[in-house]
Amino acid sequence: MRVAIIQFSPWDKTYHFDPRDLAVKTGDKVIVKTDLGQELGEVVSFEEIDIEKIPSGQDAPREIKPITRKANEGDIEQVYSAKKRDEAMEVCKELIKKYNLPMKLVDVRFSYEGSRITFAFIADSRVDFRELVKDLTRRFNYVIRLQQIGIRDEAKMMGDYGHCGQKLCCGNFLHNLESITSDMADLQGCNSRGSERISGICGRLMCCLAYEAPGYKEMAAKLPPIGTEMKVGGKKGIIISHCIMKSSVNVKVPGDKGEGNSIVEVKI
Repeated sequence: MRVAIIQFSPWDKTYHFDPRDLAVKTGDKVIVKTDLGQELGEVVSFEEIDIEKIPSGQDAPREIKPITRKANEGDIEQVYSAKKRDEAMEVCKELIKKYNLPMKLVDVRFSYEGSRITFAFIADSRVDFRELVKDLTRRFNYVIRLQQIGIRDEAKMMGDYGHCGQKLCCGNFLHNLESITSDMADLQGCNSRGSERISGICGRLMCCLAYEAPGYKEMAAKLPPIGTEMKVGGKKGIIISHCIMKSSVNVKVPGDKGEGNSIVEVKI
């Protein structure tokens, strides 16, 4: 089944919707019906899926909701009004300062039906914002939601350029940010370059470390495990590291006449 991948905010997750016979394309704004009412979202991509294999936590199997219609200029202004956004941001920032809360306001999102405002923020730990919510509710007379997002989500929303000179992947085509681990850097031999060279502008490990990780794993599986004994030039040594791109291993062997050890690269 061909489905449209819809995102309601740059820092929100994506959802599956049925485009039906509507002529929608990537980048189009559309109106959809959700469990919280009608919403305006953006088509970020399309995907062929097996409806029986949709992960739990997203739309239930065989219940992909349809896109209602394409959004018009009035719909877009209703949600993305710069005037309303700036006012809400300013009020919330003043209240955050009033209560001296350890949080940074990043974005604000008005629901399409005009009954809910979501404030997105980042913080190093949990924040008690109960009084903030009460004041915001009194001020706007809307249902108020505060959503804590990650620093990577902020970078995705703000946009910038990476070390490669290209637009950030997260702001360009990555819609769901997967976990990037130090094991990926170790596998690709990047860990020795220093954290600043393998970290993005968000301060986290670069998303592109995940791109070649499967290939490195496949090549590494063809090499003997680290710690394996191997004879080199008639001497018994131990594999201490891999040179995956060269399909070789580094072997530590005893030096001549007991003079320390030598590291020998051996092609596999």
